Amino acid sequence: MSLEISSLTKKFGNQTALNNISLSIGKNEIIGLLGPNGAGKSTLMKSITGVLAIEEGEINFNGLNIADNETESKRRIGFLPENNPLYPEMYIREYLSFVAHLHKIPKERINEVIELVGLTPEKSKKISQLSKGYKQRVGLAQAILHSPDLLILDEPTNGLDPNQIIEIRNVIREIGREKTVILSTHIMQEVEALCTRVILIHNGNIIQDSPVDEFKGKFASLEEAFASYTSTNIYRTPETESIETE
Repeated sequence: MSLEISSLTKKFGNQTALNNISLSIGKNEIIGLLGPNGAGKSTLMKSITGVLAIEEGEINFNGLNIADNETESKRRIGFLPENNPLYPEMYIREYLSFVAHLHKIPKERINEVIELVGLTPEKSKKISQLSKGYKQRVGLAQAILHSPDLLILDEPTNGLDPNQIIEIRNVIREIGREKTVILSTHIMQEVEALCTRVILIHNGNIIQDSPVDEFKGKFASLEEAFASYTSTNIYRTPETESIETE
């Protein structure tokens, strides 16, 4: 598997969400995608998954341009958005059967995924009856049901209790043995526990792309490194064309 992003730029009106982004991701990596709120992380993930149209630049996945091969690319990508959209009135197996039908895969796969993500104790319930932690597991199950080569997770442990966080991390670690995972998170312990590489986005630019130890560098913790790299926010306002620091 390979993901190649070349000169990707995305604008919303006068705001540049991604500024000439280029990066390469290989097989069996768990990558921590970091950045402050509004840095461009979600825009990048949605561009890779085809949720947002590519207007400038190019994304190639498994040798195919995803803009020209949208359906084929989506077959090989799994995505768990931050808001984890689910159908609350569906039962777990009913929902996963629906997803399996969309991907045209055997329903026997559902039992494997239910066990893998730890849904077995709750598998007979409606989604609306589940705790937030189990709803996250359902979202993760739909993202991996079709055995994607690339799994993209946007804040997968957001709002979970410590035990649930550990359980979801274990699932992600297990998936990362065979798949490539892009994990967006604000939790630095999650990056240390799961990732070998960090991509840091700030103001729409990649300002760090390095192994975790190198990213941490001279700092006592990843939190300190993150704060140092992102503390100075320099931008040019279209009205004044002056550089300000906040």
